[in-house]
Amino acid sequence: MDIIFDCPNCQQELVVDSAGAGTEIDCPACGETITIPRQSTKPAPEVAPPTGQPVNPIAASAAAKVEKHLKVPVRDKPSELLIKKGDAPVEVVTKGAGKKIRLHTIRHATCYESGHDRFDDKVTEFLNEVGEANLMGVHTVHYTYVDIASQKTLSDFGVLIVYRG
Repeated sequence: MDIIFDCPNCQQELVVDSAGAGTEIDCPACGETITIPRQSTKPAPEVAPPTGQPVNPIAASAAAKVEKHLKVPVRDKPSELLIKKGDAPVEVVTKGAGKKIRLHTIRHATCYESGHDRFDDKVTEFLNEVGEANLMGVHTVHYTYVDIASQKTLSDFGVLIVYRG
């Protein structure tokens, strides 16, 4: 049999097995140490006779019956920062920490000029422009697309360059 009672500090309704009568517990709502009474201070909820419908144990629990009225703070000015981010060390700033991370994709299909494949030249040119210090990664990509002229699905490759700039 369960013991049903209210927390004397926060009035949270609690349900405890009768085996715990007389022991001390921390209230799950307010955290105060309370003693479980020997018997229920509230009558047990009346159980309706079975109607063939299953009883929802979550809806019938004491926690589902608790009404909480919460207040949301309203401010007329921006809130203050609670955690201030420290300044970056000088050596990090000199390596480009103030620059944004950027992406650049070079597709093989766009690197044909006058019938010559200039993919390697274009990639090398862009990497030299970015500089080794700002380069974060070079990743290969494989993709398929529909060629409008031939109406065929073609596959191609390229590179995705991640850099600071």
